[in-house]
Amino acid sequence: MTPEEFRTAGHALIDWIADHRARVEELPVRSRTDPGEVRAALKDPPPRAGEPVEALLEDLERVVVPGLTQTQSPNFYGWFPSNGSLASVLGDVASGGLAGLGATWQSAPALTELEEVVCAWLQELTGLPASWRGTIQDTSSTGCLVALLAARERASGHCQESGGLQAEPAPLVVYTSPHAHASVFKAALLAGFGRDNLRTVDVDPVTFAVEPEALRAAMAADAAAGRRPAAVVVNLGTTGTTAFDPLSRIVPVAAEHGAWVHIDAAMAGSALILPECRWMIEGIEGADSLSWNPHKWLGTILDCSLLYLRRPEQVIRVMATDPSYLRSSVDGTVTQFRDWGIPLGRRFRALKLWFHLRLDGLDAIGARLRRDLRNAAWLAERVEQAPRWRVLAPVRLQTVCLRHEPDGTVGEDGTVLDPDALDAHTLRWVEAVNASGRAFLTPAVLDGRWMARVSLGAEATELRHVAELWDLLRRTAEGQTTHRP
Repeated sequence: MTPEEFRTAGHALIDWIADHRARVEELPVRSRTDPGEVRAALKDPPPRAGEPVEALLEDLERVVVPGLTQTQSPNFYGWFPSNGSLASVLGDVASGGLAGLGATWQSAPALTELEEVVCAWLQELTGLPASWRGTIQDTSSTGCLVALLAARERASGHCQESGGLQAEPAPLVVYTSPHAHASVFKAALLAGFGRDNLRTVDVDPVTFAVEPEALRAAMAADAAAGRRPAAVVVNLGTTGTTAFDPLSRIVPVAAEHGAWVHIDAAMAGSALILPECRWMIEGIEGADSLSWNPHKWLGTILDCSLLYLRRPEQVIRVMATDPSYLRSSVDGTVTQFRDWGIPLGRRFRALKLWFHLRLDGLDAIGARLRRDLRNAAWLAERVEQAPRWRVLAPVRLQTVCLRHEPDGTVGEDGTVLDPDALDAHTLRWVEAVNASGRAFLTPAVLDGRWMARVSLGAEATELRHVAELWDLLRRTAEGQTTHRP
């Protein structure tokens, strides 16, 4: 493809994307594609000669779009906000078009230094300590893994430089909430701690936040048994209920054992750009690392995750690689982000964050986040006022955990009388909402019972959409029966 052919195809693609975004509200939110349907529709061998862009766009429309759950729809309330602002899409196009190779500073000085700039911008805008430094990872899953690898090495006196964990005389232990994201548990396993050395700490029964005294007891018990507390993963906004572990009370407990404190704020971290939400990170000065995803609520398109480090040199010692073919005369005077994470080659992710912040502006982004906070509070208030409906967890940000409780399933004091019928009812009406195509939300288990999560934050979601959702939830759930299938 020549530059002129690219220009023609690019105009057609941009027009198609703009048209798609303009009508995304009209599409079914959840994909109705059957397993194998996309593969079957596109299984023909690739063409020998190049096809016109129109043929490709036709397949995008005919096959690919129906095969996606429309996370950019204003009626998407599932999992977490997964926004892809069009401003950041342009940055992603620029990143691909420039095709910079981030293997070393010398291979793409602008890639490295623009990453330093946008990380510094967000560091200041979110109130993080000025002495910390940041880097861009793909996701908070990777950020957590990097942090736990550094924690492992610090706790073991850098065992990777000798016999590794296999030569360690005492097990190293990681602590977190039972409500932590699955990636936290996965990271602990990949870092070699082992499932037997992963502790879930008791939480407050109302807020679902980790109890610091329970953490202290667990760490003391492990230390007394000859094990070494190595890391605590603090959750600021758990996936299920958006619970916030009390960071300022956990940091001193971890310090008693010299344990690394990593903060997982993957979704909720976006709220830190609002000064009124800085309570989330009180006590952060004593922590070691924090990760959050602009590619969620903030709106920068996937994948774009920020990892901030109190002492980057502790990660660099673990991750550094220095092959002869990458050496240059500027080594030692510039940042080499290849030593701040797992991959050697890195994409120019900073561009999409840079485009997003510059083209949309902080005022508009902040106003949208405040809108979502108001809309979540509005929905929670309606749920609390409605008979046989219940809000199940404090609404700290934009996620509302709710349940409809038909007669005979829950007593006046909140005691579940018929758990099987209640669970069946919840799963049935949530599936009916999703199958309708008019909205998408996700069920989850809390205290052993199914509930519905309404995670607000799609870029296009306004109060009218939330009001329409509440009407849909009531008509669907209240129209169901509680018979067992």
